[in-house]
Amino acid sequence: MSKLNRRDFLKLTGVGTLAAAGTLAGCAGPGANGSAARAKVVVVGGGPGGATAAKYLRMVDPTIDVTLIEANPQYHTCFMSNEVIAGERSLDSIAFGYDGLKKHGVKVVHDYVTAIDAGARTITTKGGNTFHYDRAIVSPGVDFQWDAIEGYSEAAAERMPHAWKAGPQTALLRRQLEAMPNGGTVAIVAPPNPYRCPPGPYERASLIAQYLKHHKPRSKVLVLDPKDKFSKQGLFTAGWKNRYGYGTGNSLIEWVSGAQGGKIESVDPANMTLQAAVESFKADVVNVIPPQKPGKIAFAAGLVNEKGWCPVDKKTFESQIHPLIHVLGDASDATAMPKSGYSANVQAKVCAMAVADLLGDRTPGDPSYMNTCYSIVGHDYGISVSVVYSLDETANSIVGVKGAGGLTPADASPEFLKREMHYAHGWFANITNDMFG
Repeated sequence: MSKLNRRDFLKLTGVGTLAAAGTLAGCAGPGANGSAARAKVVVVGGGPGGATAAKYLRMVDPTIDVTLIEANPQYHTCFMSNEVIAGERSLDSIAFGYDGLKKHGVKVVHDYVTAIDAGARTITTKGGNTFHYDRAIVSPGVDFQWDAIEGYSEAAAERMPHAWKAGPQTALLRRQLEAMPNGGTVAIVAPPNPYRCPPGPYERASLIAQYLKHHKPRSKVLVLDPKDKFSKQGLFTAGWKNRYGYGTGNSLIEWVSGAQGGKIESVDPANMTLQAAVESFKADVVNVIPPQKPGKIAFAAGLVNEKGWCPVDKKTFESQIHPLIHVLGDASDATAMPKSGYSANVQAKVCAMAVADLLGDRTPGDPSYMNTCYSIVGHDYGISVSVVYSLDETANSIVGVKGAGGLTPADASPEFLKREMHYAHGWFANITNDMFG
């Protein structure tokens, strides 16, 4: 394959909207002229961050030997999984394999990484294989703090699914909704900040309400939240008022904030009850989204600091704990950027450019970043927010660019909201192709 030039790279990053980092002039890496061994990069984790980083490293510099290690042969995206739960799309439609990456020359290994030795620069897998690297990229996603809510556990999740890692849990929550009687209650336990996909619980409430409205109209959705505000709250509540009677006695959705007693302290899966500080709640279907932390390998590799996340140099995403290891996506402390699939995709491109430069003994260029988040409130009703970010290198911080980006207008017309929903579906098709195609 031919090497990607800078102009084409900038067109591709962020699915046509993002400007990324790096200097591509003379970007042939070690071994391009046969003068040295090929540089080896091992990518751990095949989600939006890892898959994108592996693909774009090969596009930036085909001389780099890139190996992606991912336990699962398919990745189910969390974005658009709420439509699966609501019966609007199939589980297969959010499942993606790795043949596209293989066509770019990425070596894909399906195994589970158990250890990273930063000193020896080796990665060990459950299958007994050891991989050596010049630089590693780790995109471990999130894990759950199972003990944060008394009574909740991995076993309890089979009764009260989290469905926050898409796949079997998504299908389980869908089956529970289908089996629930008309007149039943669905309780969603929202997590505290920070967590993957900040608007996700509220989109989920919206789409479950849409399903109930058409199939079980005497039912309702109860959102129990430890927070007193949430992402895109004004746009969501406007949509809830428009579609689900929010704020009236017949509302399909009820949101209980932390100040109102919405923080759940314990659950009883056997009796389907939830206990807050003052009040207890009972529901027919309970979706508990636990507090979150980096994926297990981040802890095993010693990449997590006392704040509970992985500190990185925001220019290159290189770990501030272990040099030559870069950490992307939900596990990193990317400051103002939310933990989202789009953020991971963008960070992966910035990182890929930086790694190619560093392996070529060049100084990485100045990055810029972007996140766009679409949420679907109901049929023909979408909302979105876009933010452009820049690097404050002195403070090692990613900050929003004042005046850049946008938000769905509060007075958006029905036609505008319908277009937003179509844009959301178009974005999904484009970004998944960008990651896995």
